[in-house]
Amino acid sequence: MPGPPGMAMTPDDSSGDCETQSLTASVTDYPREHGRTYHRYHEGLYPYPNDEQELDRLDMQHHLWKQVNQDRLYHAPLRDPKRILDIGTGSGIWPIEMAAEFPDANITGTDLSPVQPTEVPPNVHFLVEDATEDEWLWESNYFDYVRLGNMSGALPSVKDLMKNVMRVLKPGGWFEWHEIDPTPRCDDGTMPPPNEDGFSAYALHDWIEFSEKAAAEVEPTREFTIAPDLARNMASVGFKHIQDNTTKVPMNRWPKDPQLKAWGEWYETNWLDGLSAYSYKPLLALGWSKPEVEVFLVSVRKCISNRHFHTYHNFHVVFGQKPHPSE
Repeated sequence: MPGPPGMAMTPDDSSGDCETQSLTASVTDYPREHGRTYHRYHEGLYPYPNDEQELDRLDMQHHLWKQVNQDRLYHAPLRDPKRILDIGTGSGIWPIEMAAEFPDANITGTDLSPVQPTEVPPNVHFLVEDATEDEWLWESNYFDYVRLGNMSGALPSVKDLMKNVMRVLKPGGWFEWHEIDPTPRCDDGTMPPPNEDGFSAYALHDWIEFSEKAAAEVEPTREFTIAPDLARNMASVGFKHIQDNTTKVPMNRWPKDPQLKAWGEWYETNWLDGLSAYSYKPLLALGWSKPEVEVFLVSVRKCISNRHFHTYHNFHVVFGQKPHPSE
């Protein structure tokens, strides 16, 4: 099967490799907007940046999620997997670290931008691919484990992607998804409620609402908040033995518990570093002006950093197994 436009790819059925032989300007000539760069291949599908600033933030976020996951890269009960796929690999840090745990596995990371390092472990390979397309590069029953994460607002259809994962997984193979639920939550009443008639006292309520509207503006089926429904969607496409492990991650350093306080410090930085980049395109698509966006984001940043609001987000790790034909 031919690779995406602008790339020459040769699937190797014996090893599972798809080696990139050439990259052209149709993939690497990144468009620049608002002082940031974005992917060129299937331009506009993913509304967030791909530059060094964003890659640094993604690496920081990766280390935060590892802390939340007790230093684990995965939760599924893997047993000597030979072929692993990481969809939306970003900086490529997850496949690179996974290579040390499974040196005999062939690990492939896919993304819309070839921004990953070139010096990587010999069992790690990166491809430019759009995982939302109907046709993937691999035959059915190919991978032992498929993983992805951090896809809020980036997919036209979560269920369609899951159906493709089901197809390329071997029977008995595992599918795992790591995702934050950006809906702000609070257990002690310190967070002001949303205001349906205007802007809320806690501006992150409004940011979520506008992000949902912007996602639907791009495509009616696109959802911004996907984490709470991942387990249900996995079940609906046929996965079995599904588990949803949920962890509370504080918005800032408000908790007294030292570990939660440390998580909150990292998470606050993660939000503040990424907020502008994750807001410009969506809010401008809703007809806002740049000054309006910046004024609004001042309020959002204040809410994120205000320790009087004891808010948190739920981080979901959801995994399920492709059943054997006999099940």
